[in-house]
Amino acid sequence: MKLNKPHNFKMSLYGGLLVILMTSLMNTASAQTKPTALEKTTRIGQLEWDLHEVTIGTVKLYAQQTKFVSSGEKEGGSFIYEYGWTRKKGWTWLQPFGVPSKDQEPAVHLNFDEAQAICQFFGKRLPKDQEWTSAAFLEQRATPPQPFVKGKRYTYANGDTPRNSHCLNGCAGLKGLAPANVLNRGTGHVAVMTTQPGVNGLYDMGGNVWEWVDDGPGNERVTRGASWWYGPENQIESAVATKPRDTKVAYVGFRCVRDVK
Repeated sequence: MKLNKPHNFKMSLYGGLLVILMTSLMNTASAQTKPTALEKTTRIGQLEWDLHEVTIGTVKLYAQQTKFVSSGEKEGGSFIYEYGWTRKKGWTWLQPFGVPSKDQEPAVHLNFDEAQAICQFFGKRLPKDQEWTSAAFLEQRATPPQPFVKGKRYTYANGDTPRNSHCLNGCAGLKGLAPANVLNRGTGHVAVMTTQPGVNGLYDMGGNVWEWVDDGPGNERVTRGASWWYGPENQIESAVATKPRDTKVAYVGFRCVRDVK
């Protein structure tokens, strides 16, 4: 009489349990080693918002984990508008103006789908247009600091005026980080959290760099907030701009949100 079947069954059972255990441990270890985005966050309604635009430092983490190479890098450089759209050799999210940059600078030269993928990697997403405008212009904090007033809808994301934002003219008068003589308009972006916080404590919802929003007709996607290349008239709520979703340019960045359960 053969007695090896129960023994084989036990070995198979133990083997199966061992595989499940090892898989679980590997998944746990992977989750523990996955990096966290560098952006500080704040809760507004049912969303956790990045306080500022996604930085070069965060995209570096993403690239290290995923081997990400942007479309601008693959093509040898991204774009700026001069006397028409001009491709700039070596201008990428790593080098917004063709020279080494700091991790605290906003990540630009990334198209809509690249920005969305980066947000999703960190468990976030790009905001919808209504979500963006509500956070940018309607003060929702229970006890906001002066001069902000709960429930007030402001003309600018910085409040009643754009003077604390970074724009082409009529704003804070900051000098951007672009090297001398590489731009024929403006001085480039500033590092995140250089300006004063605005409505709901968010930075640069008006000015610095445009931000991708997950809305738009057809192949177009909305960008909000204007940038260093534009004046304050483009920062108001009614100023809705759209761009082809594959646009990659020196003055368009993004920020992410996370749904709060």
